[in-house]
Amino acid sequence: MRGAGWLAGLLAGLLAAGCGESTSSAADFGEELFQDDRLSESQFNHFSCATCHATTPSPAAGRLLAGHTLHNTAFRPSWWGGYETELLNAVNFCYVHFMRGVAPLTREEPKSRALYEYLVRISPDPQAPALPFTVVADIMEVPRGAVSRGAEVYRAACQDCHGETHTGKGRLTEQASVLPEVVNDYDALFPGVPKSLVVIEKIRHGQFFGVGGNMPLYSLEALSDEDLGALLAFLEL
Repeated sequence: MRGAGWLAGLLAGLLAAGCGESTSSAADFGEELFQDDRLSESQFNHFSCATCHATTPSPAAGRLLAGHTLHNTAFRPSWWGGYETELLNAVNFCYVHFMRGVAPLTREEPKSRALYEYLVRISPDPQAPALPFTVVADIMEVPRGAVSRGAEVYRAACQDCHGETHTGKGRLTEQASVLPEVVNDYDALFPGVPKSLVVIEKIRHGQFFGVGGNMPLYSLEALSDEDLGALLAFLEL
């Protein structure tokens, strides 16, 4: 991220240029927006698009991101496992639910145009297929895996937001839970529910049922049951 005035300056420049603004400049602006949590003006948001999405054909080695890569996303026939058939609606799903945008982005906003131009720039295949996105409907226990693999999963999927285990060192925001210590409160918060099931609920459903705070959800494609079981073993759950 840059200094506090960068977003206002770029936005003012795009507005001033109006219809004469080049596609390349709009895409550059979109790339800046993609990387910065101030895409959403909410003071409570700490996510950027880059928190959950890669822009290369595959994520960087050692990362398990909640969202699919956005490489080749602009021309897919649908998003979110077929639930969204318009790109702006797919963007707004993230923008409103995870980034706490007060109102959905509209087609007329310079930010919308800029993000679109950037996504087009990283989408060389106009025939790119839709990607699967399988939400686990019913929460249940999974077999535990190797602790060593669980440590790798934690570093790849959890540490960027939650920081190091036990201390939270390096976490994205102070509001991000410290793991696994956060489960110490679960007996009072969720009486009669095994702590491991609450953690699985948070991972698989994110915030959508009022349990996962502001977490994005992890589909089966993003995190297999095998890796989830290894993660739980690592967290001693």
